[in-house]
Amino acid sequence: MYNIYVIAKKELKSYFSSAVAYVVFSMFLVLSGYFFSVILLVSKQASLEGALYNTTITLLFLIPLITMKLFAEERKLGTLEILMTKPVRDFEVVLGKYLGSLSFLVIMFSSTLVYVLILFKYGNPDIGPIWSGYLGLILLGACFAAIGVFASTLSENQIIAAVLSFALMLLLWIVNWISGNLELSTQVNDLLSYLSLAGHFDDFVKGIIDLKNIVFYLSFISFWLFVTTKSIGVRKWK
Repeated sequence: MYNIYVIAKKELKSYFSSAVAYVVFSMFLVLSGYFFSVILLVSKQASLEGALYNTTITLLFLIPLITMKLFAEERKLGTLEILMTKPVRDFEVVLGKYLGSLSFLVIMFSSTLVYVLILFKYGNPDIGPIWSGYLGLILLGACFAAIGVFASTLSENQIIAAVLSFALMLLLWIVNWISGNLELSTQVNDLLSYLSLAGHFDDFVKGIIDLKNIVFYLSFISFWLFVTTKSIGVRKWK
């Protein structure tokens, strides 16, 4: 656990010494603020539902920029091999880097809590859907981050890693749309619908915390972290 903590702390610290992280953070604040204000003015409802839905779209573009450097930069600089020679296991490296990126995401999400204060100051929102929506946003962001960490192991070029992670995220985001617009068997449609990240997010925004959605997201994260660990193990012996 100590090794994981040290690696996570190092990764989180590295974000705040990187210009890319500040650019991503700024873009997130601008876009989320824009969505919140416009949707609030148009709908005149004390709700974050529309803002949260639109924020998830920005994550498709921003999270690849956050995770692209995790392993790609280490491989390019040759420091990954040095790290792997230390008394640390592959899964500790993967989990440490993942938690570092996830911590940055949570900090980024927490900056939007000011919107909640605004809603309570000028309206009477239902707090249930707000907190469940944030839970869903964190879980969804954690899923995207897990994909991004895996993609970062596939290339030492950060741009390629970002493109790969975006492609995987987008595919798993629109898979529900694919199942609804193609003539596929019922079993395949059900499978694609279940694999849709967007489909499981809907309940959270509506204020419904269903255990099956939480289990899906946690299983999804575990799978990609497992695959990432195996990817690191294979490349370490090349």
